[in-house]
Amino acid sequence: MRSIGYVTPQTMHFAEPLRLQSGAALADYTLMYETYGTLNADRSNAVLVCHALNASHHVAGEYQGQPKSTGWWDNMVGPGKPLDTDKFFVIGVNNLGSCFGSTGPMHTNPASGKPYGASFPVVTVEDWVAAQARLADRLGIVQFAAVMGGSLGGMQALAWSILFPARLRHCVVIASTAKLSAQNIAFNDVARQAILSDPDYHGGDFYAHGVVPKNGLRVARMVGHITYLSNDDMAEKFGRKLRDVAAGGDYKFDFGVDFEIESYLRYQGDKFSEYFDANTYLLITKALDYFDPARGHGGDLAKALAGTRAKFFLASFTTDWRFSPERSREIVQALVCNRRSVTYAEIDAPHGHDAFLLEDPRYMDMVRAYYQQVWLETATAGKGAATAAPSIKAASGKEHA
Repeated sequence: MRSIGYVTPQTMHFAEPLRLQSGAALADYTLMYETYGTLNADRSNAVLVCHALNASHHVAGEYQGQPKSTGWWDNMVGPGKPLDTDKFFVIGVNNLGSCFGSTGPMHTNPASGKPYGASFPVVTVEDWVAAQARLADRLGIVQFAAVMGGSLGGMQALAWSILFPARLRHCVVIASTAKLSAQNIAFNDVARQAILSDPDYHGGDFYAHGVVPKNGLRVARMVGHITYLSNDDMAEKFGRKLRDVAAGGDYKFDFGVDFEIESYLRYQGDKFSEYFDANTYLLITKALDYFDPARGHGGDLAKALAGTRAKFFLASFTTDWRFSPERSREIVQALVCNRRSVTYAEIDAPHGHDAFLLEDPRYMDMVRAYYQQVWLETATAGKGAATAAPSIKAASGKEHA
């Protein structure tokens, strides 16, 4: 499979206010996005990829002159890959409130002339979808061939099917859920409390103090990372291996690092604290907690999905205890109750929640096969298109040199 090559992010500014679910409004904001492939004449081959907690618009490809800048789902998206950019025009959008280019807490609030900080409004999955729909409008995309996402991205794909049922033909939900369990909400709150209690947080306005609440971010990431791995995966990778085997391999009898797993988690926490924004972490985990489309329907998910029109593909992983297969099966059952077309794959994989980012051949083959069906439908529908619109090229390689 070929690499998609170098890619270039793009931005789109929106002056009109976006009314949020909280009742607040966000005006004068910017979305950062990337595109891969070519939009066809009738604009029917567009696929939106929604990102998870610590990811971004940078789904595939690399940035020129930046080593180790490969997109977070590069194994999934590209020429000849399961989501084939020789066939589809793929869009990745950075969500509002993020720290990777779209307007977020680190950006200047035009009303105050200072960074938003803690004053950035709380956003929801539905708010993100509304912003993505505005971007699609600007790109002239009336209907997506598919909207796809894993984890939190899968929540966004599901929300698309509910909020804009006529604007997507297929909904692809990987390792996700229609609502978080109490345990998941608890993990998120522990992570938030680690940040909020860090003295360097300064009520969210730490930018003005020239500091970063690194200790809080480290702990938050360590807590989160534990939930992404399975017990079997951790046992195989680390077990009870001691860190300093060369130094005798015995306990140190202090509160430093004894075990390999401790070293690994601290490394992940340190790395995360260098590039992720604390306010963004708070916002995104709250968006996770709040997502519950059945809430307005007396807790009945089937009723929440009654207005959907898309065909659905869902995949889960047996060792994913964060978003377990039971959660995906609940969505499948609700869709079946509404007589929707749904394909479901439950993959026996050892890697826990992170499996959706990895290259399990069975998983990749199923996604590839599903998108082949999407492509056949798209190509057939395209032959009957009455009008043609100018194509949009990918923001990558020589086309933007």
